[in-house]
Amino acid sequence: MSSFFSFSSSADQPAKGETITPDVTSGHLTHLTDDQQAAFATFKTVLAKAQLYTPPSDPHRPRPSHDDPTLLRFLRARRFDPQKAMKQFADSEAWRAKNNVETLYATFPVDEFETARRYYPRWTGRRDKNGLPLYVYRIGSLTSSLQKELNAVPPERRYQRIIALYETMTGFVLPLCSHLPRRIEPTPVTSVTTIIDFTDVSLPLLWSLRSHLQEASTLATANYPETLSTIVVVNTPSFFPTVWGWVKPWFDEGTRRKVHILGKDAGPALCTLIDPKDLPKTYGGELDWKFEDEPSLDDATKELIGEMPKGPVVFEDGEVVRPSPPSEPPTVNGDVPPS
Repeated sequence: MSSFFSFSSSADQPAKGETITPDVTSGHLTHLTDDQQAAFATFKTVLAKAQLYTPPSDPHRPRPSHDDPTLLRFLRARRFDPQKAMKQFADSEAWRAKNNVETLYATFPVDEFETARRYYPRWTGRRDKNGLPLYVYRIGSLTSSLQKELNAVPPERRYQRIIALYETMTGFVLPLCSHLPRRIEPTPVTSVTTIIDFTDVSLPLLWSLRSHLQEASTLATANYPETLSTIVVVNTPSFFPTVWGWVKPWFDEGTRRKVHILGKDAGPALCTLIDPKDLPKTYGGELDWKFEDEPSLDDATKELIGEMPKGPVVFEDGEVVRPSPPSEPPTVNGDVPPS
């Protein structure tokens, strides 16, 4: 179970003086055990036999149909059981075909895409100490006017917006961060760290957003597995134990271990996970960034890509690429407008 739209807890009460040191390498490339390597090889074989995966040796395809980090996310989600992972992968591929995901993303209007960002977790433009992208979701920023805008969007289109934002995370942000210097190098970055901020959140607000949050969480769990590394819940209100009681049964033990509830004094614990220069001031760091802002890229990212591009993009072979529908070649660099 993984989603940067979800929240749960590794403890029912806020932890004091907690040190957050997630394991972000076990079960990942360059850190597989012999048994995991064998399971990965079997997984690729069964996918190829089912025509769900084309290896790079195929003369008609110069590179594999799916990269190793993506395949491993599905395998980790099913605890390295190749058959169970194949079932989830097959279901996800059918879902992608049904929703025409590649074309949807390539043709998604830039203005609408940028508008959609306001309702969901946002990348700060920074990374945690391991090099994983840092997202923030300030639920209280979804004011009544924004909720009205969100509810005015037809359900099908709202669903498509969520898809587009997940495609950006997996196709642009994660590969970009994998290309940058990081503590876990050469292990690729395949998941995110997220701060969920409950400042100014009332119980009626949370209740009104329940279907919105659940829809995104369900989509991610099935089709973007293992994209969550750590969730830190901050500024929790007095009614949070009630909320936790509602959602606790939704998550397995593995997911609950990834989440830390820090209450209102989160800064010291967050600084064990995120360097103060990359942590927004609101949460005890030094970064001048708030939820409504565009990503504030660090120096290494600026050197690599310049400014943050707007709209749907992917990061391939060290370049920012504007995706095209499957039958068309992609465009690169100058065709991608910055933010």
